Amino acid sequence: MRLGSGAFAASCVAIEVLGVAIFLRGFFPAPVRSSSRTEHRAEPPAPEPAAGARSNWTKLPPPLFNKVVIVLIDALRDDFVFGSKGVKYMPYTSYLVEKGASHSFVAEAKPPTVTMPRIKALMTGSLPGFVDVIRNLNSPALLEDSVIRQAKAAGKRVIFYGDETWVKLFPKHFVEYDGTTSFFVSDYTEVDDNVTRHLDTVLKRGDWDMLILHYLGLDHIGHISGPNSPLIGRKLSEMDSILMKIHTSLLSKERETLSPSLLVLCGDHGMSETGSHGASSTEEVSTPLILISSSFERRPGDIRHPKRVQQTDLAATLAIGLGLPIPKDSVGSLLFPVVEGKPVRDQLRFLHLNTVQLSKLLQENMPSYEKDPGFEQFKMAERLHGNWVKLHLEENRSDVLLSLGTKVLRQYLGALKTLSLSLSTQVAQYDIYSMAVGTVVVLEVLTLLLLSTPQALRRGADLEVPLWSPVFSLLFYLVFLVLSAIHVIVCTSATSSCYLCSLPWLVAGGLMVLVSALLCAIVSTLTRTVIESTLLRKNAALPSSRWSEMDLLLMLGTAGHVLSLGASSFVEEEHQTWYFLVNTLCLALSQEACRSCFPGDDSKPQHSVHMLQDSAVYRAPILHRAGHTSPSSEALGGHARWAILASPWLVLACCRLLRSLNQTGVQGAHRPDLGLWLTSSDHKVELSGLAALSLLVIFLLVQRGCSLVSRAALALGLLGVFCYRAAIGNVLFPWQPGDKGFSK
Repeated sequence: MRLGSGAFAASCVAIEVLGVAIFLRGFFPAPVRSSSRTEHRAEPPAPEPAAGARSNWTKLPPPLFNKVVIVLIDALRDDFVFGSKGVKYMPYTSYLVEKGASHSFVAEAKPPTVTMPRIKALMTGSLPGFVDVIRNLNSPALLEDSVIRQAKAAGKRVIFYGDETWVKLFPKHFVEYDGTTSFFVSDYTEVDDNVTRHLDTVLKRGDWDMLILHYLGLDHIGHISGPNSPLIGRKLSEMDSILMKIHTSLLSKERETLSPSLLVLCGDHGMSETGSHGASSTEEVSTPLILISSSFERRPGDIRHPKRVQQTDLAATLAIGLGLPIPKDSVGSLLFPVVEGKPVRDQLRFLHLNTVQLSKLLQENMPSYEKDPGFEQFKMAERLHGNWVKLHLEENRSDVLLSLGTKVLRQYLGALKTLSLSLSTQVAQYDIYSMAVGTVVVLEVLTLLLLSTPQALRRGADLEVPLWSPVFSLLFYLVFLVLSAIHVIVCTSATSSCYLCSLPWLVAGGLMVLVSALLCAIVSTLTRTVIESTLLRKNAALPSSRWSEMDLLLMLGTAGHVLSLGASSFVEEEHQTWYFLVNTLCLALSQEACRSCFPGDDSKPQHSVHMLQDSAVYRAPILHRAGHTSPSSEALGGHARWAILASPWLVLACCRLLRSLNQTGVQGAHRPDLGLWLTSSDHKVELSGLAALSLLVIFLLVQRGCSLVSRAALALGLLGVFCYRAAIGNVLFPWQPGDKGFSK
């Protein structure tokens, strides 16, 4: 089978896309979802278990709180509240944490630590995946069950002010809202003022049940100047005063209604030491979660250290607090300190509802759920709970009832923890089989492309795959049989579902044929390459090899760079790989230039120096490659020869200057560099001169061969660039005083 260069390239791209798609299908695991559709009518709550007795607790418990206010501060790290910055800049919040009626937690946010997946985790209790990073740019409506959906279904009035992501996720769920955009990162003042301006009015009203405020200013400051900026302290003080205003208003309302309210302070994600977020560092995943209510009892001298919980636990806690069903897809568990002051029967009822919801979710997503330790603990706790209810209804007030109640509580809490962990682990389970098949397909195509590069990328070239040869036909059938056997073994013994196993056998067989054919093509191409190389070495009249040292360097450098992207640390410091590769390439070009300019008696012209073809000084080597006589060292003038020799070293010098111009990467972004020195306010004159010189050089390089009109347009365009930079204050005109701004 013969393929032209165009058909070969198109086939490689198509198969590569197929391999990547199969890999991504395995890399993004199927989420844990309830099979019951959210638009159907809500299911009745599980009744209270009773061993041989009849309980009248068959409905949802009444709400614990009259109103709930959620203050979500974007990129709020735990040490911003519980650390030294919290003590200094948030004194009111620190007082509530240390001595007030509150419960404090450090909520762990699972990666990816970006806003939209974290909002989903807070409101649904589910664990979003990395595919939600893409959806974060344009958030679609959330179709999963959530606390806000349940609140609307129960007739509760929800008001929202803040990041417009909420409005996109929950359209038509808020009776009143005002969304602010998050894309103007340089704005950290008005974006929060647009939220706070509604507070005085809405706090005086009583026509709402749930108020959500999402402040973006702290996140914007982090992106601009990092977590150690002086602006962080001012923003934290602003948030502290807002929290004090809300808390005092809720306390005054409670005196009138005699019903407790709940104030929640939380963050969607943290902030790295460079001010960014999205990864899984401790600073990015650790967020504060503070629940404040007058119903929480706290004795004098009661010191409570923040406990580590999961961010998904808030959804179940809010649902219980508002008297709502727990979202069906929630993998979180109730924060027990919230209900710790309630009667034992109420505590057991809350824990039972949570464990029933988690056990149903486990049954719908894990085939062997009966063997799960959490499910076994739940069944044991439910039996003990029924015995306790029977004793309670018999009005037995002995110590047996008290000790049994304590035992049931411990059993429920252990079951909750184990069930939540099992479901979270289920979300993180990857389809290894699909990932392996996709990786094999991608690597096969890449190997075939690299082996076929010398002849397949030339004009009019073709590739021959001798699958009809007896040897390769036998290899093809053997590989196909082995792969089919592996597929059968995996699909019949896998405990978790694999995507490839769910495909029809005809489609899976076609994929096995493709993998086998690619392997045979690689073997045939490699065999032909080895045979031709052997013949070329025997024939002294022909070149010694189709691959030069420069070809090998480029191929190995490309392959090494691709392999380095498999580790997150190499991705974060990818510039170091590029520095090494560029420097190595320049040194290799310098060696080839020396060989070309100073050939020995038995040396042959090197073709790698012809990579530098943009200058007229390389016309002689180009002509030689086209078939003309080899240029001798005398054919190249002194100027041209020294230009060839100096070019790689000039590129090396420029690369070294670029390294000092901008320090980048996680490890070196904080180091001083030339770019930081130039952009400081004390060196505007130097930056202005450098910018003017750079624009002048661009004009001199581009204007050659242009008409007069094109030169005039180019000059005006470059002048406009400088004027724009002067208008926004980056550079100065020569006649402009340093302390006076230029008119925009």
